[in-house]
Amino acid sequence: MADVIDLLPEWLPQQRWFGAKGRRIHGISLLADRTIMEGNPTCRHVLVQVDLGEDKETYQLLLGCRPELPERLVHVAIGATGDGILYDGLHDYVVTQVMLQMLAEQADEQGLRFRHLTEVALRTELTGIVMSAEQSNTSVVFGDDYILKLFRKVSPGLNPDLEISRALAEAGCTAIVPPLAWLETDLPTAASGTPGGTTTLGMMQPFLRSASEGWQLAVTSVRDLYAEADLHADEVGGDFAAESERLGAATAEVHSLLREVLPSRGADAEENHATAKLMHGRLDDALEVVPELAPFAEDLRTAYDALAELPPGVPVQRVHGDFHLGQALRTDSGWVLIDFEGEPARPLAERTALMSPLRDVAGMLRSFDYAARHLLAEQPAAAGLEYRANEWAERNTDAFCTGYARATGSDPRDDDVLLRAFELDKAVYEVVYEARNRPTWLPIPLGSIERLLR
Repeated sequence: MADVIDLLPEWLPQQRWFGAKGRRIHGISLLADRTIMEGNPTCRHVLVQVDLGEDKETYQLLLGCRPELPERLVHVAIGATGDGILYDGLHDYVVTQVMLQMLAEQADEQGLRFRHLTEVALRTELTGIVMSAEQSNTSVVFGDDYILKLFRKVSPGLNPDLEISRALAEAGCTAIVPPLAWLETDLPTAASGTPGGTTTLGMMQPFLRSASEGWQLAVTSVRDLYAEADLHADEVGGDFAAESERLGAATAEVHSLLREVLPSRGADAEENHATAKLMHGRLDDALEVVPELAPFAEDLRTAYDALAELPPGVPVQRVHGDFHLGQALRTDSGWVLIDFEGEPARPLAERTALMSPLRDVAGMLRSFDYAARHLLAEQPAAAGLEYRANEWAERNTDAFCTGYARATGSDPRDDDVLLRAFELDKAVYEVVYEARNRPTWLPIPLGSIERLLR
């Protein structure tokens, strides 16, 4: 496998799910290497540790190898080794069908454990197709039945997506997609620091083919508004506010149930200071990457300090952690929330920590802002429509908060210090992401920071 290690430093940074873009790779080492398929193709399940100097990250790879690649796999080639052409095996339906069979059989392959719920009988004849809209993970859809998500960046321990969705499903929650199966292993000591820690590598859920993604619905609404020269957001046929209100209510219902089935409490003053300290730290890191943040730094710190001075008793609980329109699906029966993994770039301990549910609310409000403005970033000639973007974002923000308040009796807008700090913290995160991945979109979070600080 030495040839594989030689190929990865060039290939990994080109993958959308690689979380260390723009950083120097000091070295790559193998943590685990298991053959799960022999013949043509062969396939290895590999965990690699990427040395980034100050820290290390672990990634999960499914490495297929064939003497020659069929045309359908040429685009996922990694390179030639002594055994043949290496490629990303998740894009090979021959490989993924074997994984589906292993989940159905609850196989244990050299410590790589495939599990499913005892009451579930999985179909194994289905063909897997990789979803094209990928970010931090890779998802394979099997027919109209299942979606298998493999976590690319691996953190030691139980993944919050599996933990939270299982807890909510067992409590009878209908606003989430229940898990059906999962993949796990004991992460080697070199990666986890503790021997024998069970680590989630992937999970499978029912595939909601007829569902519509919240982001696409919202963007369609924005396009409708931009196409109308003389109508306001509430007058356009594609007005999204009613859906935003329903989504706010569904979010509140999930938060309420999470508060019941998983730990929750009131934060003390020390925790408020710790939350603000994390925000300051993220800002420090962001300032090193994006100098354009510097003019806002002082006011950002003032907003974080206001959070630190809040009195004890702020309700904290498990939350979604990376909530936006792309994490909500509109089905025939209503909204469902997906992907409770949290922000993969943040440490697992931070993603599983108890925090205010207003962090999720802030994430969705930021998403409304993105939906309203991303067309302006992509089409500079449309800059004159800025006032329409403001109108759409404000209308849907208000509708979401109204729906949330209706379901809980608590209006997020009443906690303005907390909500503002979370929105600003999220916008700082977005600034770094855009600077590294979509520089032309950088004005969106920068403009939002300026407006929020007024």
